[in-house]
Amino acid sequence: MNVAIEIPDDIGRALGARAGEVSRAVLQAVAIEAYRAGMITPAQVQEMLGLRSRWETEAFLRHAEAYHDYTMDDLERDLTVVRDASRL
Repeated sequence: MNVAIEIPDDIGRALGARAGEVSRAVLQAVAIEAYRAGMITPAQVQEMLGLRSRWETEAFLRHAEAYHDYTMDDLERDLTVVRDASRL
């Protein structure tokens, strides 16, 4: 899907970037916000941005401070799953 947005020329100049750089920055911002909102997964962020690996994706999200809330209840559930799996 292609999406076009218009940025006034003076703002584009203020950003000090060429069109391709602005397009990439907007794409990254959309990916970050969609991930934060829980609309897409890290794998989808990777695909959307053409990142090479899970580790590159994790580094990108960490750098963007895009974290999901992870509660103590989440941790307890995950630990239960791991413990149950290790008993198999």
